[in-house]
Amino acid sequence: MSRVSAPRRARLVATKLKSAPVARPTVPLLRFLGATGTVTGSRFLIDTPRARLLVDCGLFQGLKALRERNWATFPVPPASIEAVLLTHAHLDHSGYIPGLFRAGFRGQIFATPGTHALSRIVLPDSGHLQEEDAAYANRKGFSKHTPALPLYTEEDALRVLQHFREVPFDSPTDVLPGVRATFRRAGHILGSATVAVQLDGARGPTVVFSGDLGRPRHPILRPPAPLPAADVVLTESTYGNRRHEDVESLQRFEATIARTAERGGVMVIPSFAVDRTEVILLHLRRLTQAGRVPLLPVYVDSPMALATLQIYRRALADRSDEVNPELCDGGDPFDPGQLIEARRVEESMAINEERGPAIIISASGMATGGRVLHHLLNRLPDARNSVILVGFQAEGTRGRLLLEGARAVKMLGRYVAVRAEVVNVPAFSVHADQQEILNWLKATPQPPQVTYIVHGEADAAEALHGVIERDLGWTAAVPRYLEQVRLD
Repeated sequence: MSRVSAPRRARLVATKLKSAPVARPTVPLLRFLGATGTVTGSRFLIDTPRARLLVDCGLFQGLKALRERNWATFPVPPASIEAVLLTHAHLDHSGYIPGLFRAGFRGQIFATPGTHALSRIVLPDSGHLQEEDAAYANRKGFSKHTPALPLYTEEDALRVLQHFREVPFDSPTDVLPGVRATFRRAGHILGSATVAVQLDGARGPTVVFSGDLGRPRHPILRPPAPLPAADVVLTESTYGNRRHEDVESLQRFEATIARTAERGGVMVIPSFAVDRTEVILLHLRRLTQAGRVPLLPVYVDSPMALATLQIYRRALADRSDEVNPELCDGGDPFDPGQLIEARRVEESMAINEERGPAIIISASGMATGGRVLHHLLNRLPDARNSVILVGFQAEGTRGRLLLEGARAVKMLGRYVAVRAEVVNVPAFSVHADQQEILNWLKATPQPPQVTYIVHGEADAAEALHGVIERDLGWTAAVPRYLEQVRLD
């Protein structure tokens, strides 16, 4: 019996699915294909009598049971999906689009210009890293699968980028028959948007998706646009059970740098390559210029982060409407004084010879993969060093294990002792906290019929659910994975 390769098998399945008829519902439906009980895997299916579309198409991250969903058969035939509306370029919202394409999707992806620009960096890089990780696992022999395969390739990502269509902010756009979408500023990362989907014209319901909601005082971007009137709202709840302590967190950041530098250590900062690196560099520049921390070599070791940095610099130079105008003058706000950009693998490997004090900023932000793993492998066993966590750490990630005090973590096929100091600095998060989400919700001209709480772990989602019902008096619900609700 001849064997069929995985890519060819996927193409054969896609061909069969493409020819299958699509069963249309008699009323519009919303199905939660992800981001329920977890922050990751943003995927929401809207089915109407005339159209089928996804809002976001992200990767599941964290726990193995969640990550396995990336490899499972998609809940509906990908070829039957006619469009994707993309809120922003982070992988937990965009990272499965090449996989969807590989499985037969051929519709358009609607996104803002900023999201399109970042997706041109993020998606091919994701495919490339998956190919590299699979190859490394095969060389070292630590994968359970023989051979280890990537979920999709760099070529898959490059091909799907040809299907993007740019949509400006605040411009209602007909995306499919009976479906009109309006993207509004979300203030989370460059290009990020909340999306209002209006079904069947003025007669039908309006559904608003928050995506990842930014903060009213983002250090680089302008605040989120107000929530418009809507019948249904889906709001994120990443920090639905807490409030950010900005002053205390920044003081902790400053003190950690000073303390680690004094003992001659190296600081490793696992950072999301898109936006978080820029925020860290901005704060480092301010602290250095004020003389509050010593001038240190700062390595940015992530080709994706460096490519993103250029897009942010270009947005400032062009005085984009998304950015804080105060940053448009006065030099490069992202240069702390000794910025060293590591693009090539050889440059990344050379950082291992750095004896400190120094700062290494590298992706990924939850230490799930990428170059940061090699730096952690090298630096975690030394008590002089420190690891600074600067964003949400999803359950099941190495970042979460470090945050919870693990004495050893497994990476690259081996367990590594954790002797370095681990410090959490949540002020760098660019997700709205509980009060900021509430403020965004209650500014709407009229309460929605129902608010669904998504993009949060169970405790965070339930906490926000309770606060919305108690403080706003709204009907709210925390949906289950694959649950389906009517929108009529």
